[in-house]
Amino acid sequence: MLRRVATVLAAAILYLAPTPGRADLSGYVQNFEGLVKSDTGALAAAGWLVFGNVSSPIGTYLYGYGPFPAPNDGAAFCAIDSAQGGLSQGAHQLSVYSDYNNVAEHTAGNLVEANVFREWTVGAANVGSTWTFEFDAKRGLLAGATTAIAFIKTLDPGAGYALTNFLTLDMTTISTTWERYSISIVIDAGLAGQILQIGFANTATNFEPSGVFYDNILFADAALTSAETIGGPQRPTLVASVAPNPLNPAGMLSFRTSRSGPVAVRMFDVNGRLVRTLLERQVLPSGSHSVSIDGRGQHGEPLSSGVYFYRVETSEGIVRGKLSIAK
Repeated sequence: MLRRVATVLAAAILYLAPTPGRADLSGYVQNFEGLVKSDTGALAAAGWLVFGNVSSPIGTYLYGYGPFPAPNDGAAFCAIDSAQGGLSQGAHQLSVYSDYNNVAEHTAGNLVEANVFREWTVGAANVGSTWTFEFDAKRGLLAGATTAIAFIKTLDPGAGYALTNFLTLDMTTISTTWERYSISIVIDAGLAGQILQIGFANTATNFEPSGVFYDNILFADAALTSAETIGGPQRPTLVASVAPNPLNPAGMLSFRTSRSGPVAVRMFDVNGRLVRTLLERQVLPSGSHSVSIDGRGQHGEPLSSGVYFYRVETSEGIVRGKLSIAK
């Protein structure tokens, strides 16, 4: 099941200093399978950064440190882990936890917030688009007063890097089995030139356990139609289509894969909200398949006329496409 929540805070509550972002938002996919677990620079080479914030036990902000290239040594912030995945997660996952190298602050009982993230600069060409940050996650060894979140942040470099959006998912009490999560942001004109960050954070003290596992990360414009257009590997054997399109009132979503494995098929509205799960990680053989679409939502409610998007996830990759409902 895809779960989504978006919380926007108007005030900058914790400062996370950016590095110079890449020009314009660009699609990003990462399943960590191509990264070497024993390479301490693997996450940094893949563009991941970390930043720490320290607060008093009552939440008074004390200082921040970073950003630094993301480590992969098991001692602080994050590391590539293994043997934690299910059918869809493969051999490698991202483990995010506290900065246990900050011994003095943990020992003093202060709150250490560890951020692990990637970032871009919002370009003028991105204005008007909706971008979605999706990922698989499961709770690891997280205990005590530790809290964890996933986030999309925007920061304004013209205003001292003030936090202008902070959209979060609370990951503190998620399941210990893998589930899919999503956060979406609409890029308005005021965000052009600002820094956008996607990532994960936890806040811990006294060396309490704080691990959460993440995998199958996707950051993409909701209007994109395939893994190829968001920078994913070329997968010409994974194709999908809807007919008739527009639906009136129903149709079939057909897709073809070249190998067996789990398949998920979901529909979203133009704001990136999940409206229907058509398949939930069902293991299918290689070949051609189809699922019916009847213009109804997750609970049988009729969907409004308009534009929607579908996404087919398989072990080969992800294909996205657009469909319409006409009544």
